[in-house]
Amino acid sequence: MTAYTPDALIAADIHAYLDGHAHKSMLRFITCGSVDDGKSTLIGRLLYDSKTIFEDQLSQLEADSKRLGTQGQNIDFALLVDGLAAEREQGITIDVAYRFFATDKRKFIVADTPGHEQYTRNMVTGASTADLAVILIDARKGVLTQTRRHSFLAHLIGIRHIVLAVNKMDLVDHDQARFEQIVADYTAFADSIGIAGFTAIPLSGLTGANILARSDAMPWYEGPALLPLLETVPIEADRATAAPFRLPVQWVNRPDLDFRGFAGTIAAGRIRTGDPIRIVPSGKTSKVARIVTHDGDRDTAGAGEAVTLVLADEVDCSRGDVIAAAEAPPEAANQFEATLVWLADTALVPGRGYWLKLGTRTVGATVQPPAHVVDVNTQAHLSAKTLALNDIGVAEVFTDAPLVFQPYADSHELGGFILIDRETNATVAAGMIHHALRRAQNVHWQSVDITREAHARQKGQSPRLLWFTGLSGSGKSTIANLVEKKLHALGRHSFLLDGDNVRHGLNKDLGFSDADRIENIRRVGEVAKLMTDAGLIVLTAFISPFRAERDLVRGLLPAGEFVEIFVDTPLAEAEARDPKGLYAKARAGEIAHFTGISSPYEPPERPDIHIDTRRESAEAAAERIVEHVLGVWSFEL
Repeated sequence: MTAYTPDALIAADIHAYLDGHAHKSMLRFITCGSVDDGKSTLIGRLLYDSKTIFEDQLSQLEADSKRLGTQGQNIDFALLVDGLAAEREQGITIDVAYRFFATDKRKFIVADTPGHEQYTRNMVTGASTADLAVILIDARKGVLTQTRRHSFLAHLIGIRHIVLAVNKMDLVDHDQARFEQIVADYTAFADSIGIAGFTAIPLSGLTGANILARSDAMPWYEGPALLPLLETVPIEADRATAAPFRLPVQWVNRPDLDFRGFAGTIAAGRIRTGDPIRIVPSGKTSKVARIVTHDGDRDTAGAGEAVTLVLADEVDCSRGDVIAAAEAPPEAANQFEATLVWLADTALVPGRGYWLKLGTRTVGATVQPPAHVVDVNTQAHLSAKTLALNDIGVAEVFTDAPLVFQPYADSHELGGFILIDRETNATVAAGMIHHALRRAQNVHWQSVDITREAHARQKGQSPRLLWFTGLSGSGKSTIANLVEKKLHALGRHSFLLDGDNVRHGLNKDLGFSDADRIENIRRVGEVAKLMTDAGLIVLTAFISPFRAERDLVRGLLPAGEFVEIFVDTPLAEAEARDPKGLYAKARAGEIAHFTGISSPYEPPERPDIHIDTRRESAEAAAERIVEHVLGVWSFEL
């Protein structure tokens, strides 16, 4: 018999505790609702009652509560969660606060999300990984607009378990009739948006009533208390495991010539060594030779596990591809219908280029004008030309490369995406794919025998797009015309696309709003690309006021073919020239959306060629451009 020392027994007990703790199930949930419904207080109470607060934290909490003058209580539980100084000063939640706690039955990660409408984007962030949402309602106020908005978003994001926590029941004398009226109002709303069911609990975060156990203060309530419900609600992790196998490739692991694996987190299904797989979108097939994890090789792995797959064959596979079950691969498309939740202060500009990130893939994307936006109070579909902060709308999204996807209803990992502003790198929207557009499946790229290289070789030149940008009256068209004359005299094949000339035909249906300007540049960029495919040197003279659209055109062409030429003329000088009288009309209010007056111009930050018209004549500028083009980019095919 082995004799254990006291230290060994303590170590064994700790090991047993930690081992049991590690194997508990994990529930992720959020608290949400309107301002001052008591979300932070409720979470603070859960942390306090579950005894997950250290003594030094408790001492500091009591001191802060006393300093901030908590009314009639020794502890202000909200201070456990409201960590930002601005939150404590204002008594509100601004950021998403994540807290961990555990009971004997389960581990929890709770996200306290803001109630203010302007911070709805943070609520969406917290909800994106949650299994359950606790929707709080102040018993005195009832169902509010923000209650409806957060409920709609929780349902839209796919949270399947909803708890309606009617809080502050102590302030309405624990009135059963008030509770039942609120539940009836919420039920009517929940039915209208498709919430199949929810659990309503009357409680008080301040007093702890119906949080750990049913309270004597409300003997008429016979349902579960909040914490026992959280401990027993089913977690649908098995749903992902039962789906067909999906692994978005995050990294190609190639430490040496003998090892090549594809690393990522399994989004759905299970995989075993020897299983046949298909790479999407390429369609290449192989079998799994090894499943490598940080603990060594495994025979099998399932949803949620980070693995590296070694395949039996050398197949082309890179970041952004998806390794899938060979018999049930996902789709790939570049046009979708999706629901967008707009998260930015600046509104959606239809046609503008954004980055779209889905899983491990980031591509360029544009959004069409929304089909409708949703009124969160009435569920009415309202017409709209754009999406503003907190709007929820349905729109068509086009990407510049095929994306591997599944409808969001089937897979959050392969159906949920974010849109990112190209200039600021700020996340501007969260999106959920409904389905690919039919035309995306019916339109295919037609292969041709005469390539763009063959066209260029025939003309004896390298195709280029010389993109002149600057204010109206800066001299773009004058310089571009001189450049083309010089190229023509040298026997080069070129074509000049001028802003005014294009608007007489191709773009005569467009106005001068930001959205129309963007569509104007998009069309010109596509035409210019076709012309460079034909081997031409293309010159364009457009104000093209926005960097994002100029960068979008640059992205259409092979590296080095787009030459941005900034014709730099100060506004005062361009206005003094005013060859067409446009500035005078704009100043008089006769022309709306005029660049430099009522619409912004974003000058290039690093143009390929910078022309300062105060120091250089049009003739000298044209000569310099031609020398640059022919000297640096001579024919090298």
